[in-house]
Amino acid sequence: MSPADFRPALVNYIREQAKPVDKFSHQSRLYALTREIGAGHEHDDDVVFAAVWLHDLGVFVGHRPEDPSELARWDSVSYAMRRTPELLRQFDFPPAKVGAVVEAIRTHQPKDTPTCFEGVLLREADILEQLGATIILRTVSKIGRDTRFSTFPAALCVLQKNAATLPGQLQLPKARHLAEPRVVALRSFLEAARREHCDCEAGV
Repeated sequence: MSPADFRPALVNYIREQAKPVDKFSHQSRLYALTREIGAGHEHDDDVVFAAVWLHDLGVFVGHRPEDPSELARWDSVSYAMRRTPELLRQFDFPPAKVGAVVEAIRTHQPKDTPTCFEGVLLREADILEQLGATIILRTVSKIGRDTRFSTFPAALCVLQKNAATLPGQLQLPKARHLAEPRVVALRSFLEAARREHCDCEAGV
């Protein structure tokens, strides 16, 4: 396998591993967002691509624990960081860039502070994926099969927190601009749910 082949090989691997199957589409949307946000900024796209496709490895069935009590304590980010170097070696990813991929994965959550611009791009894009119509679809599909979303109200509470806290955590002007219509869509949905008396305090 030549270095130029690592991208399709990595995508094929994640396509095989992403279970349930709805977890696969997140990566391609995320990478498209990093391209849009990163346009005009100097960065290593190989690092961003690899981090995008591997950052959620630890949330896939077959990689995460099945026992509910273990799953509640599971650190999916640490798992992805541990597995990433060995996987990238298999795909003939440039060895000198592996550390940067792991670091971008380490800091991709909203609570984190990235130490490189590639990490900033991954974090900004992942925050955008937690706003708008797409996160509504992603969240609703998990109700009843995710420990965080056992009921409709529990899912709505997470969406309300996203709308209230995530937009202000975006750093780049382009990301903040892209967030605006997503926040409008998410808040409109939440307001409709409130009017129908389906909120955090209501029943299932």
